[in-house]
Amino acid sequence: MTDALQATPGRRDTVLVVDDTPETLGFLTDALDQAGLTVLVATDGESALALLEQVTPDLVLMDAVMPGLDGFETCRQLKRDQALAHLPVIFMTGLSETEHVVQGLQAGGVDYVTKPIVVDELMARIRVHLANARVAYGAQVALDTTGRYLLATDARGTLRWCTPQAQRLLAVFFPDDGSGGNTPNRLPPAVAERLAQLRRDSAPAILIDGPDANDTRRLEVAYLSQTEPDEFLFRISETGAGRAERALQQALGLTAREAEVLVWIAHGKSNRDISDILGISPRTVNKHLEQVFVKLGVENRASAAAVAVRVMAG
Repeated sequence: MTDALQATPGRRDTVLVVDDTPETLGFLTDALDQAGLTVLVATDGESALALLEQVTPDLVLMDAVMPGLDGFETCRQLKRDQALAHLPVIFMTGLSETEHVVQGLQAGGVDYVTKPIVVDELMARIRVHLANARVAYGAQVALDTTGRYLLATDARGTLRWCTPQAQRLLAVFFPDDGSGGNTPNRLPPAVAERLAQLRRDSAPAILIDGPDANDTRRLEVAYLSQTEPDEFLFRISETGAGRAERALQQALGLTAREAEVLVWIAHGKSNRDISDILGISPRTVNKHLEQVFVKLGVENRASAAAVAVRVMAG
């Protein structure tokens, strides 16, 4: 069992055990040590979080029910820290009711074992989750080193992780206002909702305005794929007022927003698609389109698109 649990020769995986019962701590410490694992111990949630500020283990075994900060809330706080969010947390509990299992998974746990603990079952689960964590973390490190502008959110649009390049770009668009509301671990609520909506609607992309009303820079966000049950991958890039939009404005006397709508009409997008991309309502898209028809002297989308294509090609 020792060889099976070790990641590489000479390296011992580290497990943090969080439990307020001395008997359980002693039992688990002996079992994990015999399996070739390095064991760290915390007797409550607060001390576990303090310990995690100093050292990062490979896996956490968390008692669900503890006085003070219980295991569920400890896990939630742990997962908010981007440097720790990748850690697999296995809950240990005597509570086998479905509602408690769901509560543990919703808090960010990857698995649970019920007390009294069966050592062989626990070691098998640890082995699986250590292997999965190494694969997932290795993939994220690979993304970080390729210079990709990627981020991942949960189903609600809450940021789970992002590559360093994406983090720097987010910091430009969503600077900390001093209240702690926007940090590298958090997106503004309106932006989080738009990302969640983008994924649900399968829209091609969305554009998010920069922090300054006079700034022409925008974030373009595209949904890529679902990577875990509650993790969704997006690609972001910075874009300014495009050449095509400027050409349409100058040649046809359009406003900036009308030019944007016309560009996407020329690309064959529906009003709903354009609504998602530009972050405006379909009704507003239609009003802009009505003005475009008047200014171009045309009666339908196809004619407007034909005019736009000629201008953009020239």
